[in-house]
Amino acid sequence: MRGTSGQYKISKTDIQRLEAPKVPLEEQRRIVAAHAAFERRIGVLEQVLSKLEVAREALSAQALGQGAGWRFAPLDEVATVAAGVTLGSEPVGEGTIELPYLRVANVLDGRIDTADVKSVRILQAQRERFALREGDLLLTEGGDLDKLGRGAVWDGRIDVCLYQNHVFRVRCGARMSPDFLALYTSSAEGRAYFQRVGKQTTNLASINSTQVKKMPVPVPPVEEQERLLGPIHAVRSRIAVIERHIAKLRVVQQGAVEDLLDGKASTPTH
Repeated sequence: MRGTSGQYKISKTDIQRLEAPKVPLEEQRRIVAAHAAFERRIGVLEQVLSKLEVAREALSAQALGQGAGWRFAPLDEVATVAAGVTLGSEPVGEGTIELPYLRVANVLDGRIDTADVKSVRILQAQRERFALREGDLLLTEGGDLDKLGRGAVWDGRIDVCLYQNHVFRVRCGARMSPDFLALYTSSAEGRAYFQRVGKQTTNLASINSTQVKKMPVPVPPVEEQERLLGPIHAVRSRIAVIERHIAKLRVVQQGAVEDLLDGKASTPTH
């Protein structure tokens, strides 16, 4: 129920009315033990994951630390920067199409979250203008000052996907690897640039496309970019494998415990 302050709350009566499954004490202990066994396995994997994250950060810093003598150039010399679909006045009728799009909430630091993707209707003629391509770097326009310009490289997991106007699409040319550019924009130097040029208001900060285009970025030879990215890609692949394994274990854990509580499965005796 909702209280006078507008927040939801539960009462003592609600708790007293809660129906708990009637499970014999010995069976309860076995269910708890099964749950704990999953937690131990997941805990070990999470420890490995934590170490790999530290290794990834160290490799990233090491890669960018080899930049003595690298030439820097404004971002718009090596990539094109564009904003996406403006929401709020969708066209109707013939010649329109509804497509999924990425908003700020989907663009996280180092990854794209597509668990909750919304759709928008645009003119058919605008599809090519706002459609993402695999390898596009997405950067957020606003938010907390220390999170300005957060982003990740789009992997093309949705066949045709757009992006909204509060997200910048950076499409690299032949002289720049999108992964290397993402490495730099997420580095301490990249963050410092966004914080320096960002406009701070009462509730949030923001950057504009001109500031993104003017961002000085290192431009080593592409072959060197790929060489430096090699060890980082290897660690990221390992991280992705472990994250998927943990997610699967969580699903199995939940299903196993629910089956045990429902009496659909028996707990192991050893």
